Amino acid sequence: MTVAPGRYGVFARGTDLTPDLAATIESLGYGAVWIGGSPPADLEHAESLLAATGNLVVATGIVNMWASPASEVAASYARIAGRYPDRFLLGVGIGHPEAVGQYKKPYATIIEYLDGLDAGGVPVDGRALAALGPKVLAVSRDRTAGAHPYLTTPRHTREAREILGEGPLLAPEQKVVLDTDVERARAIGREKVSNPYLKLTNYRNNLLRTGFTDQDLDTASDALVDALVIHGNPTTVAAGLIAHLDAGADHVCAQVLVEDRADYVPALTSLAGALDL
Repeated sequence: MTVAPGRYGVFARGTDLTPDLAATIESLGYGAVWIGGSPPADLEHAESLLAATGNLVVATGIVNMWASPASEVAASYARIAGRYPDRFLLGVGIGHPEAVGQYKKPYATIIEYLDGLDAGGVPVDGRALAALGPKVLAVSRDRTAGAHPYLTTPRHTREAREILGEGPLLAPEQKVVLDTDVERARAIGREKVSNPYLKLTNYRNNLLRTGFTDQDLDTASDALVDALVIHGNPTTVAAGLIAHLDAGADHVCAQVLVEDRADYVPALTSLAGALDL
């Protein structure tokens, strides 16, 4: 692939990602920033982050296939790729049935959407696919630069790499809390994963496939929270990110969780130091 996000990136909600924050993330040494949520088809937010930075890769995590027509997204991609070559990665995904009223035939919709991006001139190596299960991981391997799994563990990363084989991008998201108070860190993590993620079928099914139980999911057990939200000092958190790389990821994007929407730049700074960026 021509877009090179580096080994470490930052995943953040689109509402939090200002141009100034993107510039700060770049200055800390991270290779990419992922725009969380469902960015609209105009992709203007991504373009504003690219304009504010010099080398940072900007990726969408993810453009929702139900909300943004492929033809419109393709036109936006062409505009951005022309202005910022090799710095934009278009992440797309099918979303969740609980959140999309017209959700039907998801696999067929994914294929049709990728066909639409093909028709619009979006190159295979310029796009990634949100993928959890084996079937969609195989599509990400065959039709895109690779996979961007969300809410997963190094075990899933290892299994995903087996499906992808060598070559395709594997860029999981990993939630982190930089706090050595275990109960406080778990409370922050439990709140973030319980609602809505543990109520969504796609995530539940994937977590069950990777060894968790219905009881873990229904209670947001300590074991589940500890796996989905790495917490501790910067060295411990860095080791949790590195575990994805050791399991076969090419890139891992950290989503830093903080208490009561506090400033998370200090946490990103200390994590960057532990990762030796």
